[in-house]
Amino acid sequence: MSGTAVALLVAIAALVSCGVFLILERSLTRIILGVILLGNGVNLFILAAGGPPGGAPLLGVTPVPQMGDPLPQVMVLTAIVITLALVAFLLSLVHRGRQLTGDDEVRDDEEDRRVIARAEREMAWGRIAEETARVRRIEAERGRRAGRRARRELRAAVREERREIRRRLRAEWERQMAADDPDRAIDTTMEEDTR
Repeated sequence: MSGTAVALLVAIAALVSCGVFLILERSLTRIILGVILLGNGVNLFILAAGGPPGGAPLLGVTPVPQMGDPLPQVMVLTAIVITLALVAFLLSLVHRGRQLTGDDEVRDDEEDRRVIARAEREMAWGRIAEETARVRRIEAERGRRAGRRARRELRAAVREERREIRRRLRAEWERQMAADDPDRAIDTTMEEDTR
């Protein structure tokens, strides 16, 4: 493997990994940058996979054995157009999001919060089931008195767990309500777009 091929491989890996990292961010601006980097990395990969460079693929200009494969170039041109269209769409989303909310961060919606709360409750119930099994083992091994003490500790831990879940859900709800403050809200009726 030549030094150029290794450098190309490193460039492809860097572009794709940085692109994926940026796409996973919550800011739409970073998502756009991630799409651009990922698209460029994939385009480089397609060109590298196309084989060695050759002459122009035109009959009469280049002998057939020396012609380069035109398919990777066509695919890259198509990918560039698709990436450009996607970036234009995402830029329009960023612009509209800044008009409506003042920032470009993607927020959790109500259903996301419900799913997170349900998952936290299920994890808490799993921990409670494990603790209940531990209390039963203690009761079986050490007797009733140790079992009662462990049961009281379990009840206190369950109460504390519920308080913590309620506190986190309340804090998330208050944070979301502060972000959706109607005093700072911008008119969403598109009145300014119709002028």
